[in-house]
Amino acid sequence: MTITQLEYLIAVSKYGSFTKASEKCYVTQPTLSMQVQNLEEELKIKIFIRGTKPIQLTEVGEKVIEQANIIIREALKMKDIVSYEKNYIGGEFKLGIIPTITTILPIFLKKFNKKYPNVNLKIIELNSDTLINQILTEDIDGGITSTPLNHDNINEIPLYYEPFVAYIPTKSKLSEIDNLKIEDLEYSSILTLKERHCFAKQTSKIFKNINQNFDFNIGNFETLIQLSDQGFGITLLPILYSKTLSEEKIKKLKYFDEPEPARQVSIIYSKNKLKSPIINALSNLIEHISRTLIKPNDVKIISPK
Repeated sequence: MTITQLEYLIAVSKYGSFTKASEKCYVTQPTLSMQVQNLEEELKIKIFIRGTKPIQLTEVGEKVIEQANIIIREALKMKDIVSYEKNYIGGEFKLGIIPTITTILPIFLKKFNKKYPNVNLKIIELNSDTLINQILTEDIDGGITSTPLNHDNINEIPLYYEPFVAYIPTKSKLSEIDNLKIEDLEYSSILTLKERHCFAKQTSKIFKNINQNFDFNIGNFETLIQLSDQGFGITLLPILYSKTLSEEKIKKLKYFDEPEPARQVSIIYSKNKLKSPIINALSNLIEHISRTLIKPNDVKIISPK
């Protein structure tokens, strides 16, 4: 039994096809099939039910794949241990990030890649609950999300505090106000993201009374802005996202009096510190860049939970 054979098993299970698995593993299909067959003969079991599309696992095969995943994860930790002891900043790092924070990716990725060329950064967009679960199961190495989470098994390194701004259509009476107070928006029609986004939870905490004439199940800020322009209401935006808008739309932004409602954005990871050299490199770079983009105003942090 070899690590390579286990990787082939996992690939076939994942893609449901020997052909697709061989493509993803960069080997020929006969080579992969032979290695899987050799392992089945060694274990004296059938792992896959061939002839089905997609290929299915046998009952014992499901248990073998579960154990194979554990073995592969533990084998990869050996490299992490060596990197940690040497304080080497390199290797693969799977980073989850929630959709409302992806605006920062173009801001730091190029600089990070240039400064740390030995890091193979794999970025996955996940909602906050899935991101947390995948950190706990070690499917990803870290994540960038809104905090504080106050989770016993997760470490948090705050990166920056991001104020919220209001996007107010020109026809609204509120467009005539220079600096907003939270009370100014009470009883207004507030457009928010779908509930699974922590940003929607934070919005609902800011306003005690939200007038919702329509129930929109929206997953992105761009659509909320379009609806706002059509007169359906007002929406809140993270300030870094607002910097990506056109000059025409930026004119419709209104800023809150201090303390501004804001979110704390952090890099989070499990208590296992083997990836800490990369985590520290990421956090230091993002924190440094954010200081040049966000003014250090007095803010009131809105919890995502």
